[in-house]
Amino acid sequence: MRPDTPAENVDHHAEAARLERTAGLYPEDAEALLVRAAAHLEVAGDRSAASTLYDRLLQSESGLENPNLVRALKASNLWEYDHEAEARAIIDGVRRAAPRDPAAWVVVAEALESHDELEAAQDTFTEGLTLLLGDSTSPEPPYATRPLLVGRHRVRRMLAVAHDEWDTLADSLPSSSITLDELHDPKRVWSLGSDNPAELEAEINRLRAELDAYREALSRPFPVAILHWPAAELSELVAAYPDLATEYPSYEEHLATIESSLRELAASGTANLGIVPGTFPSYEAFAASEGASPSDATLLPQYATTLAARGLATAWPPERGAACWCGSGDTYAECHGAV
Repeated sequence: MRPDTPAENVDHHAEAARLERTAGLYPEDAEALLVRAAAHLEVAGDRSAASTLYDRLLQSESGLENPNLVRALKASNLWEYDHEAEARAIIDGVRRAAPRDPAAWVVVAEALESHDELEAAQDTFTEGLTLLLGDSTSPEPPYATRPLLVGRHRVRRMLAVAHDEWDTLADSLPSSSITLDELHDPKRVWSLGSDNPAELEAEINRLRAELDAYREALSRPFPVAILHWPAAELSELVAAYPDLATEYPSYEEHLATIESSLRELAASGTANLGIVPGTFPSYEAFAASEGASPSDATLLPQYATTLAARGLATAWPPERGAACWCGSGDTYAECHGAV
């Protein structure tokens, strides 16, 4: 269930509790699951409980994959229930840490923006982009940096700042027929207060188009996700369960099978393909939860589907210039994407 689902359609407290229980079963995924649980609590208005979850993550003994994102989310939440000073201190700390993850920059910049700190928000968006893109104005920036470009464009539009190269790049990104210049026009806010029904209807239609594009970018379902075992995990798996050696004769063949299977699916017209990484401990835990033996090969696609449903799949094929999904460090075009 999406955290932004309206409260009349979901019990957000119950969904948060379910995610917490799932985090207990799959501790390796606790970070992502508890962040989603906190989002449900925020939507339910229980911001204190959400902060408790963020603190639980930040105080956990196991290292977090993205601690700066968790801190940014905590700061954004704190500011919403009158803990401005603490929120500002955390935001300053995140900016000083200079995280390489775009999401942390987006969260702190949008927190500043939502509280009318437009100059600070612009500076934060710019800091993040400077760190992650440098002087690059490539027509195809990494997908994860696009929210930074769009957010910076929005804030600068409200500040009535002249467009620069990054603003022009941002305006070229959306697939919607409505340009960012139009979507981010401050005058749109005024039209929402109009007494003219035609103006209101036109503005509502524009907002719906923007929201639909945003939801589409966020949802990215993976109806078909292929399981990828990193080399060490595959070795451990086959050593523990030799019956699976027929499924995985060698690591190289495993990688080749993944790529060929995905290409065949793409050629048949299957959309939204993904690759999901498996780990030996989580696979054993999954088998135990299903009451099945890990040596049962029919369990493997179910495991892949479950991981994908928990948001762990990445899109295939990788974007142009991106690293190959296999983890070799080479670009996809120079590795498994080579013709």
